[in-house]
Amino acid sequence: MPKPVKKKGNPPRDANKSARHMVDQSTPDPDSEGPAVIAPAALSAYMSALGRKGGTIGGKRRLVTMTQEERSAAGLKAAKTRWKKAKAAKRG
Repeated sequence: MPKPVKKKGNPPRDANKSARHMVDQSTPDPDSEGPAVIAPAALSAYMSALGRKGGTIGGKRRLVTMTQEERSAAGLKAAKTRWKKAKAAKRG
């Protein structure tokens, strides 16, 4: 059922009717359709792409502010994690 078009006329002079008019203008009808339902797979793909974009920007900005020792420590930690995963994959 299509949503009825609300008139955007002047609000009534009575304070109670004016308040009711304001509420009617600002809230949706309960009979109208709810928000569109997005498929979980599509939402997941979108959020993944958004996170990947922010991650690439964040990493570059983070490296600019880090000292040489901090970059070295971060690289060492990443290498240890990669080797730990590689060893676990060989075992499993």
